[in-house]
Amino acid sequence: MDSGSDAPPLTPAGRRIVDAAEELFYERGITAVGVDLIAEHSGVTKRTLYNRFGSKDGLVAAYLAERDRRWRSEVRAAVDAGGSAEEAVTAPFEALRSWTARYTRGCAFLNALAELPDPRHPGHRVAAEQKRWLLSLFEELATAAGCCEPPTLATRLFVLHEGAVATGPLSPGTVAAAADLARELVRAAVRG
Repeated sequence: MDSGSDAPPLTPAGRRIVDAAEELFYERGITAVGVDLIAEHSGVTKRTLYNRFGSKDGLVAAYLAERDRRWRSEVRAAVDAGGSAEEAVTAPFEALRSWTARYTRGCAFLNALAELPDPRHPGHRVAAEQKRWLLSLFEELATAAGCCEPPTLATRLFVLHEGAVATGPLSPGTVAAAADLARELVRAAVRG
């Protein structure tokens, strides 16, 4: 199930709030941004913000769910564009290349997990689910490609992917190097 799939469609004001929250949370950090600033940037009152999202925590979860929806869509498009089942296994790395070119401040989900360590926080739950989804996708794709030991390969690819995400802002070549290494791991697992 996709994150945020049960959420009702956003009203125009709700869309402005989520867009403002995404920009501010991503650039400045979740804990550094208050609802006053988000309301100001979105052109709504705090009352409208609270009526739509209930709390800042609810808005954080909505922001992350929207970002998760876009990320999953981009990954699925990369998987579908792959020429073979073997290439599909590394498609999330190709999606990461274009994603990190647009979002240069690191991973919003890793940032959220660092800022929101309580697993009961709704934003923490969305971010953790996004990571579980990616690990599961790697296993699903590795199984479909006939790789040996799909769970082990999936874990290795996931760790490599997350390492590239975490270190990408520090070293521009990290994502490309991770993609190359991922292809080597998959080729070895297919020959297995």
